[in-house]
Amino acid sequence: MRTGIDVGGTNTDAVLMDGPDLLASAKVPTTPDVTSGIISALERVLAQRPPDAPITAVMLGTTHFTNALLEQRGLAPTAVVRLALPATSLLPPLVDWPDSLKEAIGGSTHMVHGGHEFDGREIFPLDPSELREFARSLKASGIRAVAVSGVFSPVDTSHETEAAAIIRQEAPDVLVTMSHENGRIGLLERENAATLNACLGEMAARAIQGIREALAELDLRAPLFLSQNDGTLMDSDFAARFPVLTIASGPTNSMRGAAFLSGETDAIVVDVGGTSTDVGALVRGFPREAGTAVSIGGVRTNFRMPDVLSIALGGGSLVRQDPRTLEISIGPESVGYRLSGEALVFGGSTLTATDIAVAAGRASIGDGGKVQDLPGGLAQAALDEMRQRVETAIDQVKLSAAPVPIVLVGGGSILLPDSLEGASSVVRPGNSGVANAIGAAIAQVSGQVERVYSLEQTGRAEALAAAREEAVSRAIAAGADPATVEVVELDEIPLTYLPSNATLIRVKAAGNLSGDAAN
Repeated sequence: MRTGIDVGGTNTDAVLMDGPDLLASAKVPTTPDVTSGIISALERVLAQRPPDAPITAVMLGTTHFTNALLEQRGLAPTAVVRLALPATSLLPPLVDWPDSLKEAIGGSTHMVHGGHEFDGREIFPLDPSELREFARSLKASGIRAVAVSGVFSPVDTSHETEAAAIIRQEAPDVLVTMSHENGRIGLLERENAATLNACLGEMAARAIQGIREALAELDLRAPLFLSQNDGTLMDSDFAARFPVLTIASGPTNSMRGAAFLSGETDAIVVDVGGTSTDVGALVRGFPREAGTAVSIGGVRTNFRMPDVLSIALGGGSLVRQDPRTLEISIGPESVGYRLSGEALVFGGSTLTATDIAVAAGRASIGDGGKVQDLPGGLAQAALDEMRQRVETAIDQVKLSAAPVPIVLVGGGSILLPDSLEGASSVVRPGNSGVANAIGAAIAQVSGQVERVYSLEQTGRAEALAAAREEAVSRAIAAGADPATVEVVELDEIPLTYLPSNATLIRVKAAGNLSGDAAN
């Protein structure tokens, strides 16, 4: 038996599941401190737990670290050291960062000799003395985290590993992140991902410890796992090391939950929350990954992220009508977690999208009598505007004009009709309002590898086998049951702009959580 929790901008959802069966669910407003909302949601579902039924695992999806980057708060002073000279000096670290975020982490950058070519040849030997001098300067400058990046480090990790060891030896209190453990091929984007991870490290340690203490207060001794942005899990210790991997875990939880509840493995998922609507594609039951660089807080990264389009439309979105032109505007402002106090149907004074759904008879929430006197035609016009926005988003996510199944989830899905342009069918699965928490509860454990191979030095079959083996090993190391691990994604991309018949191979393996009866 396991619990799944998803912390959104408006609501915190929790579920209690026994294998594939949903035993209890709860939805409470997200609290400013996040943790108290988690405790409240958990208390509600645990109150319905069968006697003497042990909880084997707690799965959490959270926007905590995403919000920290967007709001630029709680970030540790961070230095970036690049192993690259004499190459790459034209574009130094943090060159593409917004000034405000760069200032929030201190903006300290250093370049030293090192790095590799795509085939593993050294650009320049690593110079330990440069790194020791850099590490000794950290304490005086107040730096508490370091991101280490090397040219083509996913191909040969030795320079990053040695550099990290030297820095830890000279500055043992500094958190060190190595870029080959965070991002993919592509120096700037991988370096950016490692830097974001480094500046979140202290906050992650505090937040996860706070959640552990909260679980202990509830007498929950089960292991804690956090959702990754590829729809799989990582244990809390791993999450404390790599908090950046939780970014965008909310939409992936919803998509995995949608696949579980609907039985659809290849479809478009529309998750309507209180503040925003996320639209993404399911491919073989997992979210389709973005094929291009993804911007987080204005910073380009290239680590795995779901290909999700977000629009500012949710149950808490403000609805306004110009009294002269009668033109309707919806959002982007939202009452968010204050919906239960500010919407008209709950006795508030703000007209929201939820009020529109109630006025149109789409939902029975709160006091419907408080929206009976809306101007004529307002409700239908607002519903039409919301439907058109979502249909446009669906078209942008689809890869062809052919109709596809659409799965509607999220508490705000009451805003949408049962038929949508471009849909072969519209599915509203049961318990769709807590699909995100269900997605967290049923998530698997994964391992992923991405490497460039020279097929003139390594045969194609040998390269594929090596990549598969490494991905499976990483999944098992992350906590997957070896008997259930299988390769779920394999991409092979010839790099025609490089010599030696270079090929990029990307493999992802996933399996059920080891020792957990829920799977």
